[in-house]
Amino acid sequence: MGKTARRQGEGSLVLLLIKQGGMNMENGKLVPARMLERKNRFVALVEVDGRENLAHIPNSGRMKELLFPGAQVVLREAGGKGRKTPYELLFAFQNGKPVAIDSQLPNRLMAEAIKRGEIQELAGYEKVQREASWGHSRFDLLLKNGEKPDCLVEIKSVNLVKGETAFFPDAPTIRGRRHLEDLGRAAQEGFRTAAFFLVMREDAHMVCPNDSLDPEFGQALRWAVEQGMEVMARSCRLRGFQVQVGDPLPVCL
Repeated sequence: MGKTARRQGEGSLVLLLIKQGGMNMENGKLVPARMLERKNRFVALVEVDGRENLAHIPNSGRMKELLFPGAQVVLREAGGKGRKTPYELLFAFQNGKPVAIDSQLPNRLMAEAIKRGEIQELAGYEKVQREASWGHSRFDLLLKNGEKPDCLVEIKSVNLVKGETAFFPDAPTIRGRRHLEDLGRAAQEGFRTAAFFLVMREDAHMVCPNDSLDPEFGQALRWAVEQGMEVMARSCRLRGFQVQVGDPLPVCL
């Protein structure tokens, strides 16, 4: 298949998915676009209806396999006084399948799913607190129930998939390693702690630390597990552009 035909096919897929998922998401219209250039970690130059424009990338990960020149992406219109980027880049595609790239989305999805009792691994907590500090880290969730130890949860948004395996991270992360070290120390002191890998796509069957890229992260993960930290993972379900927490995935250590 030539580049022109492939681009037309991907563009048709974007339009179909928008039709399935609805044109509006959280008070913003969804717009298909083409990636032209990643100007820096948080800004992309995109083509919308034949015109160049800027879009904010809500994810500092490299995502080279997703955000390359010519890649089809989906934006959300994002107005606001003083805003320099009129769009937010929310979805990319790999092998014709959508990938949610907003790194803030997993925390909200997980907090809501836990409150609804949908995450069996973390069931039975009466209070779900967004963000909590312990040691040198600030964690995504603190779960409380007076009848059992508090639970610190760090959620890792995973976008990189090779074959059927999801890998984290996609770039070396000192901050991510520090989170794991503090979760291990908190476990030593009696907290329940968990690293939760949420794969923001449907095509992964397993999650692994990306030892070839960041071996120190993998070492920290295995050390924290030895201290009592739990490791959990789930995929996401994408129906059109509606994202939900999906099924549990095994984690290889």
